[in-house]
Amino acid sequence: MLKAHPIRGLYAITPAVGDEADYFPRIERALAGGVSLLQYRDKTADRASARRRALRLRQLCGRFCVPLIVNDDAELARETQAAGVHLGREDQDIARARALLGMDAIIGVSCYDRIERAREAQAQGANYVAFGSVFPSQVKPGAVRSSLKLIREARDEMRIPIVAIGGIDLGNAARVIEAGAHCIAVITALFSAPDTGELARAFAGLFSPVAHRG
Repeated sequence: MLKAHPIRGLYAITPAVGDEADYFPRIERALAGGVSLLQYRDKTADRASARRRALRLRQLCGRFCVPLIVNDDAELARETQAAGVHLGREDQDIARARALLGMDAIIGVSCYDRIERAREAQAQGANYVAFGSVFPSQVKPGAVRSSLKLIREARDEMRIPIVAIGGIDLGNAARVIEAGAHCIAVITALFSAPDTGELARAFAGLFSPVAHRG
């Protein structure tokens, strides 16, 4: 596993697979453009397909020194030697994931619109917490809505990085970063772009010191 990687910048989450001949090249271009973390999210794959895809993504991530995070499935993360796992409301607890993956693993937790859940996750050893949907989301149109106010409150209280997710695009990402998000998690805006590498560079550029002057 990759060790001690700063959790900051563009956090890309893989889109629906569709045609694999297009899927992996799009992700590779995004990685080359400046993705800081990549999450493998695939709600429909059978076990064999998920394992094969995760292994290929880990190889791609390794070329760019980017941690691969597996959504929901700590066992798959262990099997494929991913850098960590992202846990939602219905997934196994942090302690079990940590026991399975080890102390160097990155464990993130979805906190939706609840700072209380973020406090619990931090106390239990999570490496980051995620809030959202910050804006209306095409991937989860019925998702609970978080707010920039909540991101600011979490920034002032939490000791671990904050990830914001949901409806984030190049037009609103700066507002989320200014509110206190260490990472912006993006799916649709990035992977529906004609050039994922170019858009990844634009998102990543929002985290540069120059972008925050003035």
